[in-house]
Amino acid sequence: MIAASKAGTMTREAVGDLEQRVGRKRLYLIAGLVGLVLVFFLIRAFVDEPKKPAERPPRPVSVAKVVTRDVPLYLDEIGTCAASASVQVQAQVDGRILERHFQDGVEVKKGDLLFTIDPRPYEAALAAAKADLMLGEANLKRQTTLEAKDVSARQELDTARASAMRAEAAVAAAQVNLDLCYIRSPIDGRVGLRNVDAGNVVSRSSPPLVAVQTLDPIYTDFSIAEPDVPFVRRYLGGPNLKVVTDAEDDNVPPRTGDLYFIDNAVEPGAGTVKARAVTPNPDRALWPAQFVQVRLILDQLKDSKLVPNGAVQIGQNGPYVFVVKADSTLELRPVTPGQKQDDNLTVIEKGLEPGETVVVRGQLQLAPGTKVIVKEEEKSFAPDDSKAVR
Repeated sequence: MIAASKAGTMTREAVGDLEQRVGRKRLYLIAGLVGLVLVFFLIRAFVDEPKKPAERPPRPVSVAKVVTRDVPLYLDEIGTCAASASVQVQAQVDGRILERHFQDGVEVKKGDLLFTIDPRPYEAALAAAKADLMLGEANLKRQTTLEAKDVSARQELDTARASAMRAEAAVAAAQVNLDLCYIRSPIDGRVGLRNVDAGNVVSRSSPPLVAVQTLDPIYTDFSIAEPDVPFVRRYLGGPNLKVVTDAEDDNVPPRTGDLYFIDNAVEPGAGTVKARAVTPNPDRALWPAQFVQVRLILDQLKDSKLVPNGAVQIGQNGPYVFVVKADSTLELRPVTPGQKQDDNLTVIEKGLEPGETVVVRGQLQLAPGTKVIVKEEEKSFAPDDSKAVR
């Protein structure tokens, strides 16, 4: 107590002495400035204290499962269709057309009557030839009897036999010319627009009367780029080698045919090799000279891994996908993509396993380790047999 009393007395004396030296107002001012400095340093120390970074909220993404299925290995080309048989029907005898027996554009069968040329001159020629044959046969019979009795020379018998043979040949030729007056379709197919009508006089040198084209099956003609030819040749003769033809009209279903022909030389200046397929066309939906999309299927890839096209991203180190792990965080996974397939799917050759979950949409500002929320689950993928091209 005595010590504290002495300390208080000494403090009051020191303050009183200081007030006498600097003055009371000046003393209060100095004390205030010192207090402000202390407050400033306290605030700065509080502000500069390191804070823990705020945790980013999970980001919503759309995902899909890696699925497996058999997919085609293919080349896509542009081609045209051509009739599998095309005949320009021409007159083979001279004469006037009496009748036309078809409507333009109809389907005809082999042997159907198309035109009739006036047969009367050829009927008369056939009758004359038959009369000559009858005379020749009678003369041959007579000479044979005389030669047997040693009445006529052997030479006369030979002459009669030759005359009979010529008469028989003349009958056959007259019959052919008469038959040619009835012009028939040489193939099954569709007739085009006629070039003559009844009353026109035609001859062997006249332009074709009409064209007939076979449309079922139909040819699909396309070209293979020169660098792809060795690749295609590896699969020639394989059981899965097919050609799918698809018209531009979506109402026409694609149809699958067989590769029929590959040319034996590269076209100069074009750098391509011609190829042809035989394509079923029972509904006549494909027409000669029509442009079509062609898919040359070389083989079937078994149990291929597929993801939606949007899952594959391109970075500085190449293609990659974001894989969603079990704890809902992301892993950046480099992948090796293969061919794109129908239904917006891409084959993944390396980097993924079946059943893994990949991000399909929402990759913007994602990074490895980011926590995500599955916003939308993509539907499972199934083969679409109704559309084989594109």
